[in-house]
Amino acid sequence: MNNIIEEAKENAIKALEICSTKNGLYASGGKNGYTSVWARDSMISLICATSFTKEFEKVFEKSISTLAKYQSKKGQIPNDVDIFEKRKLVTFATIDSSLWFVLGEHFYKKKFGTKLWNKHKKIIEKAMIWIDYQDAGEDLLPEQQPTSDWMDCFPHKYGHTINTQALYYGALKATKNKNLIEVQKQINEKLWSKKLGYFLPWHWKDHDGYNELETWFDSLGNCLAIVYGLTNKKQTKSILNFIEKNKIANPYPIRVMFPPIKKNSKEWKDYFQACLASTPHEYINGGIWPFVGGFYVCALVEAKQFAIAEKELEKLAKANQLGKRFEWDFNEWIHPITKKAEGGRHQAWSAGSYLLAYEAVKTKKNPLKI
Repeated sequence: MNNIIEEAKENAIKALEICSTKNGLYASGGKNGYTSVWARDSMISLICATSFTKEFEKVFEKSISTLAKYQSKKGQIPNDVDIFEKRKLVTFATIDSSLWFVLGEHFYKKKFGTKLWNKHKKIIEKAMIWIDYQDAGEDLLPEQQPTSDWMDCFPHKYGHTINTQALYYGALKATKNKNLIEVQKQINEKLWSKKLGYFLPWHWKDHDGYNELETWFDSLGNCLAIVYGLTNKKQTKSILNFIEKNKIANPYPIRVMFPPIKKNSKEWKDYFQACLASTPHEYINGGIWPFVGGFYVCALVEAKQFAIAEKELEKLAKANQLGKRFEWDFNEWIHPITKKAEGGRHQAWSAGSYLLAYEAVKTKKNPLKI
């Protein structure tokens, strides 16, 4: 692999070291970084990073233990444990935090042994029970409230979402659940679009001629479906072809939704005006998020598209090299039109997912296979 790919690997490790603390992994590092342990950020970053290196074993264990300690009485894993600096706050109200926690426990066990999994067995079981109780439709699938996953307040989605269902399918595999075939069938029935060739971002109820759903492409949700084995070969090919045809991974991997939502469109909500994603191509509204790019590269490897995966890895390295002030800032997101890096620097999941992509391309194997 070429020089920039190797240079990115070394700088990704440095960025993660900056985010590592005695309390666990913070979502970003440095003077203006976060000072708390976010469930999804820490688990994504460390699942990805430890697919390549054992260096972050201790901070992985501490992050898991911190989240486990503040599990709610009902079993929910916190969204954020923010008790280490000025604020003393533990927040919840997310569905993906519990799912990423279970997956974090699984991949820690896979890399470092069963000790922590055995210690947290009841906590893991309780988290899965909480997730199962989100199945309001009694259809084997958890439903979610609006603004309760990584996309937060934009866009407005609820019910069955592909991001949550792909994570749930992975968590069921990790806990050796016997309902996998039926769950897979239900997800396909509710979310797979033969017409579009990918999983819908979300779908809830249908009312005679009116359907509660949207059709924009959710990059992370569809890539997670591939890497966790929810898709068959035909679906995998269809999703990746859609990304290529619509240049969703250009100029860097990958725009997190396509197409962007515009004001006055049917998907638009008035409150979008108050969030960072109010303008097309900015933030989550069609912006490029390098952490999702890592999962895209991993999906290409799962599909055995090795040559394309290596090209995308090089583009991902270049994306992480960009910086608002300095090279190798591993910024939060990139504007696809101006190609400028935006958001905070030293984003742990941008660095971690690069190491995932690096490992996948290097070994020609999907490290997230369960």
